[in-house]
Amino acid sequence: MGQLCWLPLLAPLLLLRPPGVQSAGPIRAFVVPHSHMDVGWVYTVQESMRAYAANVYTSVVEELARGQQRRFIAVEQEFFRLWWDGVASDQQKYQVRQLLEEGRLEFVIGGQVMHDEAVTHLDDQILQLTEGHGFLYETFGIRPQFSWHVDPFGASATTPTLFALAGFNAHLGSRIDYDLKAAMQEARGLQFVWRGSPSLSERQEIFTHIMDQYSYCTPSHIPFSNRSGFYWNGVAVFPKPPQDGVYPNMSEPVTPANINLYAEALVANVKQRAAWFRTPHVLWPWFANMDPLLDHINSHAAELGVSVQYATLGDYFRALHALNVTWRVRDHHDFLPYSTEPFQAWTGFYTSRSSLKGLARRASALLYAGESMFTRYLWPAPRGHLDPTWALQQLQQLRWAVSEVQHHDAITGTESPKVRDMYATHLASGMLGMRKLMASIVLDELQPQAPMAASSDAGPAGHFASVYNPLAWTVTTIVTLTVGFPGVRVTDEAGHPVPSQIQNSTETPSAYDLLILTTIPGLSYRHYNIRPTAGAQEGTQEPAATVASTLQFGRRLRRRTSHAGRYLVPVANDCYIVLLDQDTNLMHSIWERQSNRTVRVTQEFLEYHVNGDVKQGPISDNYLFTPGKAAVPAWEAVEMEIVAGQLVTEIRQYFYRNMTAQNYTYAIRSRLTHVPQGHDGELLCHRIEQEYQAGPLELNREAVLRTSTNLNSQQVIYSDNNGYQMQRRPYVSYVNNSIARNYYPMVQSAFMEDGKSRLVLLSERAHGISSQGNGQVEVMLHRRLWNNFDWDLGYNLTLNDTSVVHPVLWLLLGSWSLTTALRQRSALALQHRPVVLFGDLAGTAPKLPGPQQQEAVTLPPNLHLQILSIPGWRYSSNHTEHSQNLRKGHRGEAQADLRRVLLRLYHLYEVGEDPVLSQPVTVNLEAVLQALGSVVAVEERSLTGTWDLSMLHRWSWRTGPGRHRGDTTSPSRPPGGPIITVHPKEIRTFFIHFQQQ
Repeated sequence: MGQLCWLPLLAPLLLLRPPGVQSAGPIRAFVVPHSHMDVGWVYTVQESMRAYAANVYTSVVEELARGQQRRFIAVEQEFFRLWWDGVASDQQKYQVRQLLEEGRLEFVIGGQVMHDEAVTHLDDQILQLTEGHGFLYETFGIRPQFSWHVDPFGASATTPTLFALAGFNAHLGSRIDYDLKAAMQEARGLQFVWRGSPSLSERQEIFTHIMDQYSYCTPSHIPFSNRSGFYWNGVAVFPKPPQDGVYPNMSEPVTPANINLYAEALVANVKQRAAWFRTPHVLWPWFANMDPLLDHINSHAAELGVSVQYATLGDYFRALHALNVTWRVRDHHDFLPYSTEPFQAWTGFYTSRSSLKGLARRASALLYAGESMFTRYLWPAPRGHLDPTWALQQLQQLRWAVSEVQHHDAITGTESPKVRDMYATHLASGMLGMRKLMASIVLDELQPQAPMAASSDAGPAGHFASVYNPLAWTVTTIVTLTVGFPGVRVTDEAGHPVPSQIQNSTETPSAYDLLILTTIPGLSYRHYNIRPTAGAQEGTQEPAATVASTLQFGRRLRRRTSHAGRYLVPVANDCYIVLLDQDTNLMHSIWERQSNRTVRVTQEFLEYHVNGDVKQGPISDNYLFTPGKAAVPAWEAVEMEIVAGQLVTEIRQYFYRNMTAQNYTYAIRSRLTHVPQGHDGELLCHRIEQEYQAGPLELNREAVLRTSTNLNSQQVIYSDNNGYQMQRRPYVSYVNNSIARNYYPMVQSAFMEDGKSRLVLLSERAHGISSQGNGQVEVMLHRRLWNNFDWDLGYNLTLNDTSVVHPVLWLLLGSWSLTTALRQRSALALQHRPVVLFGDLAGTAPKLPGPQQQEAVTLPPNLHLQILSIPGWRYSSNHTEHSQNLRKGHRGEAQADLRRVLLRLYHLYEVGEDPVLSQPVTVNLEAVLQALGSVVAVEERSLTGTWDLSMLHRWSWRTGPGRHRGDTTSPSRPPGGPIITVHPKEIRTFFIHFQQQ
């Protein structure tokens, strides 16, 4: 598992230098608990608080009070907030405020959690940072300025941009590939200025420190004892801590008898690490009972060549910054994947617990829709009797649930089953509350026209559907509902028939899938009545949903020799013709209309068979993917049926392990839409929607969907960093473990291409992705693993996942220009599909509000409304005023501010990516937001909202002779005006104030 190290209740970071070397300030060391609480991957929040977390913060306050020289950093806010709200006494709260005032307690990162960097989406990273920063600023008036991101399994190039936008001055990471770290150590290149975005470049760069090979640990082996050294003198005991509060000792204590030996061991390690960095300052983690050792070292500094003092992380970075060293620049490349040894590639977690990954993204999408829906409800004036306090509680519950699951041992799938269940319960509870809020908003909008029906023995007379589009563009799409009758008539707000189609349900045997074509303006609703058709009984000819027909193809064996392509069945819409091979029941090729090119495309399921016995060789687990050999087909036979309709045609393929199997293990359901004339269906037409079924798997199998084409891709794929930017992923041959080390995370999109065409994959959850051959791309869908490694067994981390998963991918095929124009908006259309609120009706059809009753919110196609919400914070936007209120003791007295609207806009395109869409875009916020009322003030803020951007002045770091970051001017921004220009890849955050009605 690589280097694993338990973190102490009190573990200092030491800043050290040889005596006599000029330094810009005093060298100090900082006492830090690893307050990001990595117990969370094994134990629930409740267990962790009871056994560990509450004790950490209580002991920290006590220990800091015992010595004025001591320091401490705290990282994640979820546990600190629980301690603050439920455990801390008034005296302890007073002490915390004093420690913050004195600079002896420092919050770093400041998010709810230390989020993963590989499989989280940018929106969710921002959310969890915003929640944590809002709490810290509201409670203490502080804004974190440094990051401590030591545990994520690899580093994304989105991170430097994210932390720069949040106002951080420096960033600390640790886990990068072992051989790359060794090379960087040798070249003294572990510190650099990172320009993560090629479009933003030096405008959003950040100084970055990568910890050396010891990471945040210290060498546990000491030459003078068989016990460990330089570790904390206690190990957490779960689920209940020792009653006397004393933990079992696991470290050799410092005594007068061994203090010289300890000092020599420490100094030797410090000198070893100092050789890997360019400055005389060394960051060094340590253990409890350090005071005598520090005193001893400093009293012998001349002979030992090292002096030591306590420091915060901020003190360390301030000392580096004061040296005014010229630092090298790192470009937009990431540090993924992450390996700790040749057979320890941490690429399995890209897919582990796929169901949790999918649930987390659905919860995030529901929250996104709920935020703007509630904002539109309140502005320009509330239109009903909804209690805003209750509404904010529902929003907050889901905000926190989505935030906590971004933890690097949560959405990664690297937690124990009971912790996974805790995350799932929190998400489900938050989503239920959000749906209640949405239903209340819709009912307030519609009453008394369309009350939902009470159930009756006779069943409902029909259904009512409200469909909300959370994107700030007009969207044309298909929504699918499940109904209990085979013939229906769908009408809109004006009573006009709506294009719709009905077919047998794939989920419920006795029910039917109703597909409705809908066009919805930005941040707006459409409302539909759904009634059983009476024509069958009464002979009437009222317009009704068209009925799809089904063409079935018998089970076909997997062919060892190819006679494929003799009998091809076409399925077409206005953009594609998908050709299916009747000999194999597999996809054969796709013809794309605009380029008039046919690309060979076949898809099949394969499995990697992996080892579960540590005595037999390397294993796969929640974290690691360690295949012994190439993947093999996971099926012997395929059935196919084509469900053809006027609106949608579905291709359903069922994969069986053998010819006589009763149940299929894998399935693909592909959908092409026939967009009627008069509808803008560019995005809808240019995608092939696919939903897969995988599982239950056999034990120690890792399932992939492999798509093989005749594209000359040179075995290069591109995959995204957190849905923000793309990374080029050429295949690299290694001496060992090449398959696993060529897997990369795909959070939202990936593609491969040749000189003529590009095949794009869009995803609604994270997956591992790789190209194991020219023209091939494979997506890992599911994993089921068990092994006998003591560590995994001890913490139940064997991933014996027997679930069935249903991930979704959308395929786009076409020229570079076409797919460039469509990829980002299509990805968002998948991520933020319309929200459908569906209920029963009784009696006559209600009179529905017109589609234009609520004015739309519309942005240009290259600009995304990343958030529109009412956070409900209780702090003043004016920092001086807020600080004065805190000093006066006015804490928790203010009411939630419902008048302040948080707006965040994001330019979707890179510089030069598209001749039109990559241009800066200028918008008038008064015009864009006129549907919400009259804008009276616009405040530009930092990413998480806590800084007035005009007051945020981040540090400059020298990157060339006489050149600092600040020498590069940002685009001109008139302060406070409603007319703004957003440049490629910019993310800009505002507080909007509207005229009170």
